[in-house]
Amino acid sequence: MQPPRNPQMHTTAQTVGPKRAARWTEIIGQTYFPLHLDFRDPERFTGTLRHWSLGGVALSRLTSDAVRYTRRKSHLRVAEGEDYLVTIPRHTPVSFQQMGREVTCDPGGFIIERGDAPYRFSYARPNDLFVLKVTKEDLSARVANPDRLCARVFDATRGSAQLFTSMAALAQESGADVGVAAQNALGRQLLTFLALALNEATPTGEEAMSAVRAAHLARIDRFLRDNIEDADLDPDSIAAQCGISKRYLHELYRASGRTVLQRLRDYRLAAVHDDLTSLRQEPLSRIAYRYGFADQAQMSRLFRAKYGTTPTAVRQGSR
Repeated sequence: MQPPRNPQMHTTAQTVGPKRAARWTEIIGQTYFPLHLDFRDPERFTGTLRHWSLGGVALSRLTSDAVRYTRRKSHLRVAEGEDYLVTIPRHTPVSFQQMGREVTCDPGGFIIERGDAPYRFSYARPNDLFVLKVTKEDLSARVANPDRLCARVFDATRGSAQLFTSMAALAQESGADVGVAAQNALGRQLLTFLALALNEATPTGEEAMSAVRAAHLARIDRFLRDNIEDADLDPDSIAAQCGISKRYLHELYRASGRTVLQRLRDYRLAAVHDDLTSLRQEPLSRIAYRYGFADQAQMSRLFRAKYGTTPTAVRQGSR
C-alpha cells in the first residue's frame, strides 16, 4: 500500500471569486470533518492548507483570511469517528466556544477541540495555524479523560508544551523530506510531547477534578507509563508504589471511567502500536512478552479489539 503523498496542498488561489467560499469549505471538510463556515468577504477570501500524514496523526498548516467555523449538531449525525483537533495559532488570536466554555488563545498557546461535540472557532484577522488531528482512541490511551481539557488554553512558552509546538513546526518543515518510517516516528513524537504537556497541566474550574485527585491520577499514570514492561504489576503493587490504598486507587479510576488495569492495558497496547510502526522488526511474540501479555495470541486479540485491525496489518502498512 502506497503512503499518502506528503504534503498535500490545497488553495483557493486558482478558484474564481464566487466559488472561493465553497472551495474552502470543501477543503476544510475533507481535511478535518464537515463544518459550517462564515466569511467576511467570500469572493475575495484566500486560503492555503498543507496537510501531512504522519503515521497515526495528521498535521496541517492553515493560512487564511478571517473566517468562522461552526461544528453543528447536524454534522454529528453523520460523523464516522471521534477525533480531537489541537490548534496552535501563530500570528493572531483565535476564539473558541465549546461545552459552555469560551476562551481566547493567543500565539504562544494552544487549545483542544472535540470533534464529537458542537463548537465555534474563529479568528478576526488573517492567521497562520498548525492543526494536529488525533483520534480519541490514541489520545485517551495516553491522557486520562481528555474531554476535560477541551476549550482550555495551554501555555506553550515553556516545558513539554513548548517542546510539543516546536516539534509541530519541525514536522511541517521536514515531513516532506523523510521516508515513511521517519514520518511515523514524527507522528509518535508529536503524540508523546502532546501527552506530556497535557498530563503536566492542571486544569482549573468547577467541572475539573480536584487538584488532589488530579495529582494522584497524574502520578499513577506516570508510574504506569514508566513500568509497562513489568508483567507483575497489579492493583496491590501499583497502590503500594504510589503510596495510596488499593481501595482509593480503584475509586480514582472509577471516577475516570476506566479501571487501573484497563488503563495499564491501554498504555501497553499504545506501546505495541508504536513498536509495530518503528524501524525495529521484532517478532510479535517478543513484543508481547516485553509488554506483559501472556502470549502473542492474547496481545493480538486485545490489539484488534482496540484498534480494529491486527498487529500484522499495522506493521505491513507502516512499511
